[in-house]
Amino acid sequence: MSEFNEFIKEMGNVKPIKQDPTSTVKPANQLTPETIAARRQSAENKSSIDGNPLATENVELLQPEDILSYKKDGVQQGVYRNLRLGKYDINSVLNLHGVSVKNARQNLYFFITDANKNNMRCVLIQHGKGLQSQPHQALLKSYINKWLRQLPAVLAFHSAQTFHGGSGSTYVLLKKSDEARLDNKERHQKRGANF
Repeated sequence: MSEFNEFIKEMGNVKPIKQDPTSTVKPANQLTPETIAARRQSAENKSSIDGNPLATENVELLQPEDILSYKKDGVQQGVYRNLRLGKYDINSVLNLHGVSVKNARQNLYFFITDANKNNMRCVLIQHGKGLQSQPHQALLKSYINKWLRQLPAVLAFHSAQTFHGGSGSTYVLLKKSDEARLDNKERHQKRGANF
C-alpha cells in the first residue's frame, strides 16, 4: 500500500471542525469608541516602549527666522558665548532637511545619545528654517527647540552662524560622557598626587 493510500485510510473517520460564524476581529468601521481610545493611548505610549523621551505634543510654534537659544544653569557664560559664535570644533552633523517630524524625533534622539556616548562635545543639527513646511512654517525647527531641552546630555544650544547655516541650523553643546568625566577625574587626581 502506498503512503497516500495509508494517509487516506487514516483520515477516513476525520470530520471537519465546525467554524464559528462570529468573528472576533471587527472591521475598522465597526470599532467602538473605547477600542479607538485604547489604540490611540497605545500609540501615544509607544515613546516609553522605544525608549525615546521626546514628547510630540504642546510645541510652541516658532517663525522661520527665530533664533534658538538655551543654556542650562551652571554653563559658564564664556562657554556659551563661544558656542553661540561658532568657535568650537563641530564633531558631527545631523542633517534633517526634508525629514518628517516622526523620523526627526528618532534621528535626533539616537544622534545625541550616540554623540554623547562617543565623547563628542559640540554637534550641529541642520533642520532648515521651514519656510515651506506644512501645516505651519518652521514646524521641525519648533520641535528641535523643544526636544533639545528635554535631552539630559544637552547643556546648551544656539542657532548657528551664517557660515554654518544660520537660523536653519543649531549648535549643540553636550555634557561629557560618564566615561570622559571619570577619565578626567583620574587625570586630575594623578596630577595632584605629583605635587
